[in-house]
Amino acid sequence: MTVKQLNRKLGLSDADLKEIREAVAKAEDKTSGEIALAVTAESSSYAEWELVAAAITALALFLCVFPMSAQIYAWLGFRFWGIEPWYLSLFHGGLISIAVVALYFLYNIPVIDALVIPASVKNKSVTNRAMRHFAESGIYCTDNHSGILVFVSWFEKQVRIVADRHISEKVSEDLWNIIADEVAENMGKGSTKEAFLSAVEKCGQLLAENFPPDGEKKNQLDDGLVILED
Repeated sequence: MTVKQLNRKLGLSDADLKEIREAVAKAEDKTSGEIALAVTAESSSYAEWELVAAAITALALFLCVFPMSAQIYAWLGFRFWGIEPWYLSLFHGGLISIAVVALYFLYNIPVIDALVIPASVKNKSVTNRAMRHFAESGIYCTDNHSGILVFVSWFEKQVRIVADRHISEKVSEDLWNIIADEVAENMGKGSTKEAFLSAVEKCGQLLAENFPPDGEKKNQLDDGLVILED
């Protein structure tokens, strides 16, 4: 999924993105903490799982066809002159190869893909991708280590809120999980803008309570919603 395709699915206009950016800036005015927002189309390609599923299905197809080998060999004899026994092996090999390729592309269709990939794998992939962006974007090295990331993974329909160590010492992870669940619920209703605005407001309140402004504030992270390409 390209960034443009993800943008269309999110349904956020330029005005919506501006409103989200302004909400982050407003929330950060009341705290020494930093809030970062990010969304990605999917947290992993899951290619290996799609390939494994295709191979298993192709093998199951072969096991269904194998008992009919005599009929297939007779059909090959009807179609070709001078048929050899190895023609049957070639037929089976070709059938499996074509099935694997066709099924691999079939399992890349998002609706089917979501059924093929184990939930535990998706959960782990989203967590890993959120932690990766947390590190790559520099959220972990803000002053006083008081940055948080609200991370949305579209394909998996999951949300993670990652808090830096200074925040984790004061704010329970359960509180962040409640906000993450609310974001996922609003996203599921198609209320993308409201999901982010609500998350920013509630995260801002928790940060303001535990990390009030400590003098002149410098903005260390992008206030806008970051749409990741991979």
